[in-house]
Amino acid sequence: MTHASASTPPDHNVLPADRAIPIAQVGLIAMDMDSTAITIECIDEIADFAGVKAEVSAITEAAMRGELDFQQSLRRRVACLEGLPTKVLAEVYAERLRPSPGLAELMAHAQRHGVHTMLVSGGFTYFTERMRHRFGYTWTRANTLGEHDGRLTGRVCGAIVDSTEKERLLRFLASTLPRSRAATVALGDGANDLPMLRAATLGVAYHAKPTVRAQVPVAINVGGLDTLIPLLL
Repeated sequence: MTHASASTPPDHNVLPADRAIPIAQVGLIAMDMDSTAITIECIDEIADFAGVKAEVSAITEAAMRGELDFQQSLRRRVACLEGLPTKVLAEVYAERLRPSPGLAELMAHAQRHGVHTMLVSGGFTYFTERMRHRFGYTWTRANTLGEHDGRLTGRVCGAIVDSTEKERLLRFLASTLPRSRAATVALGDGANDLPMLRAATLGVAYHAKPTVRAQVPVAINVGGLDTLIPLLL
């Protein structure tokens, strides 16, 4: 059996045929948002408006490699945004957020076959909700940025969506699926996606960090999200 690994060339996909699952058996496709469903890290682009993109991006990269605790890193990054006008979120969505190639095709394939979809993110509800309306996700889950008088407070409201929460949500929703459609698929790129990817019937590393590719048997390193469709027919 072919496995992804840190040594897998970044210009090769790892899509072993024996990992294929008939789409009629799949009940849920879950995916991370930033750098998976979309091409950007939203917090880095918000930080650009505050003039601290380099600092925040460095923390993001370290967290995605698994070098920093995700919850602590998120709080540090969000604190850098204190005082920014909330209208910046709309500007990031309109001017910088782009769906990943193949997202529309993968979502249409899922919806055509009655598969539930979930967008679960360590990012922010402002963006996941707009993605839900745009692409028809069944569920979304993300973090809420604190706001007061039209400005960001530099805090996250409520419990943070981290790797543990992503895995918990996948397992919970999987437990509600009918037995005939009990298979689950998860896609992600960062270390905080690993527990969710491992918990799924089919975990997929999508343009992922080497540490993620090394631990997931299926990897899309070239092409868009629709590259997965041949394993879900």
